[in-house]
Amino acid sequence: MSEFESVCLLGASGSIGCSALDVIDQHKERFSLHSAAAHSNVQKMAEISKKYPNAKLSLFDENAALELQRITGKKVLAGMDGLLELVSSCDLVLNGLIGSVGCEPTLKAIEHGKKIALANKETLVMAGEIIKEALQKNPAAQITPVDSEHNAIFQCLAGRGTLEVENLQITASGGPFREWPAEKFSEITLKDALNHPVWSMGKKITIDSASMMNKGLEVIEAHFLFDVPYEQIKVVVHPQSIVHSLVQFRDGSMIAQLGAPDMRIPILNAMTFPERLHLDTKRLNLPEIQKLTFFEPDFKKFPCLALAYEAGKAGGTRAAVLNAANEILVNAFLQEKISFTDIPKGIEHCLNKIEEQSNVNLEKILSADSLAREEAKKYTEEVCFKPF
Repeated sequence: MSEFESVCLLGASGSIGCSALDVIDQHKERFSLHSAAAHSNVQKMAEISKKYPNAKLSLFDENAALELQRITGKKVLAGMDGLLELVSSCDLVLNGLIGSVGCEPTLKAIEHGKKIALANKETLVMAGEIIKEALQKNPAAQITPVDSEHNAIFQCLAGRGTLEVENLQITASGGPFREWPAEKFSEITLKDALNHPVWSMGKKITIDSASMMNKGLEVIEAHFLFDVPYEQIKVVVHPQSIVHSLVQFRDGSMIAQLGAPDMRIPILNAMTFPERLHLDTKRLNLPEIQKLTFFEPDFKKFPCLALAYEAGKAGGTRAAVLNAANEILVNAFLQEKISFTDIPKGIEHCLNKIEEQSNVNLEKILSADSLAREEAKKYTEEVCFKPF
């Protein structure tokens, strides 16, 4: 058995964070909560502090950090500096942050040679080239994916080289609009989009699933995680969400990873690989399931998926622009300022307006991220939209 490990949990108040805390609780002999960070959820973080009194705390929002400090009587770190301090002094970093804010903590953790369980896909989407360079410079650091699809591919590969791979097949539930006709998409409401048929997730990722941008981001993430060309990464719609992804090998064999739709499974795997520990979760009953179905995705109906492929293949700062614009536009949709179909339209607008840059570094990535956010905000303000 490996040594006892202290865990820094970034995104502790979200769905990934809650699942990770349950995994830690199930294996107290193996893990302790070193620290917890969130954006601004004071109540949830106060509950975590009470349950794990020795854990260090950080909130990205400075006012929220002051409030949490008042409630708990403990020192509470704040902002990006707080996140960077936490990841520097633990054994394992589980990065479950949402959005581009997760990038710099990942880089800092790599710099300090940490083991990283990565659920923040935006890290690799916006800065995949930089992350790969950082890992080459710091071979003690390692990234194991937490996203159910990438963790499935990771398990299927089982250490095999990508030269043996014919293609990767990332499964998608298809979201709530898989069977909706394209002409009805203009009628989609916020309530419709938040009604995911399988997974219980945060609002942002739920909207990304509805638009299939989530799969687009996962394609880019898979490209950098597994060093496989985009032409060899496919998306397959699988409504049951039982097969979490597949690998087609060059000898004709296809290997899949199956499991209940429970994020605790990939979280535990990412935290303990190559070991497999017991997890108290639902087991699959194949005769009960009876049927698994698979479909090709509709790129015309879900243009976000097509835009993600294009941005990934273009390289440079394109994926950073795509990701940042999507974050702003999804937030605007959540506030009911724009329509669902304005999300891909706004992303394409930003990709056309912002100049592409190659030979990227962190400064260029963050600059492109900032420019895309401003352009997406302008687009939101300019869109003439009648409320639902």
